[in-house]
Amino acid sequence: MVELSLGGGANAPAGDWIKDTTEATFMADVVEASQEVPVIVDFWAPWCGPCRTLGPALEAAVTAAGGKVRMVKINVDENQNIAAQLRIQSIPTVYAFFQGRPVDAFQGAKPASELKVFVDQLASLAGDGGLGEALEEAEQLLTDGAAVDAAQVFAAILGETGENAAALGGLARAHIAMDQLDQAEALLANAPAAIAQAKEVEAARAQLALARQAAEAGPVDDLRAALSADPANHQARFDLAQALHAQGDVEAAIEELLELFRRDREWNDGAARAQLFTIFDAMKPGDPLAQKGRRRLSSMIFA
Repeated sequence: MVELSLGGGANAPAGDWIKDTTEATFMADVVEASQEVPVIVDFWAPWCGPCRTLGPALEAAVTAAGGKVRMVKINVDENQNIAAQLRIQSIPTVYAFFQGRPVDAFQGAKPASELKVFVDQLASLAGDGGLGEALEEAEQLLTDGAAVDAAQVFAAILGETGENAAALGGLARAHIAMDQLDQAEALLANAPAAIAQAKEVEAARAQLALARQAAEAGPVDDLRAALSADPANHQARFDLAQALHAQGDVEAAIEELLELFRRDREWNDGAARAQLFTIFDAMKPGDPLAQKGRRRLSSMIFA
């Protein structure tokens, strides 16, 4: 197996640009390496026909990028835990990481022309255009409450790149922060096909769904009283979780949903589990609260 040099950059030998990896080396090969250049992760299996088509085509596009992007391949049969953590439901699935977090993704085989666009867009994140820095600036503005300014930066990035999942998802989240839910919904509904299922876009969709729920959430005290009177009132517990989340108490909302799942995982067609995934998807990648919640939910599912 080729050893990946984290300091090589575009000057690294071509053999270092593409390699196989495992769960044991995922942090070094993907998360840490993506601090320098974008890293594409190809989830595949030997029995998967489309994987045998996509893999070589994606490798060719990465090679053509000349080291501006790297690629690692993960056999899901041999690395089931990491595939489960990233919720890989079908293969081939491709994730792209930059600066330690997922920035794009797609499923299924793609023609070479679309793969070139995908790789070129990733290369631009760390290129001379400064798009990575611009995205960081916009995210910081949004974190600081300057949603209008953040929206302007995200929109400018989209104007430069056209199909950038991080910028589109960020712009939608900025609209949500400004309580412009219809604008966010329209933006997400018209996302280009190439990035429509990207993690950043899905995260914005999850945040939009939670924002819609918040507008209809009932009073927390009334729901607590109803639940105290009847702890088996699953609807009251579910509504309480929504109300808690609406007022910003995400941890308490997760606790109520986990308790509901523990009591009756099939209630309302698995509503507790679906709501938990919506909350987790809306949170930032690597959020400790989301990671803890996912682990607890998984332990209940497989108990």
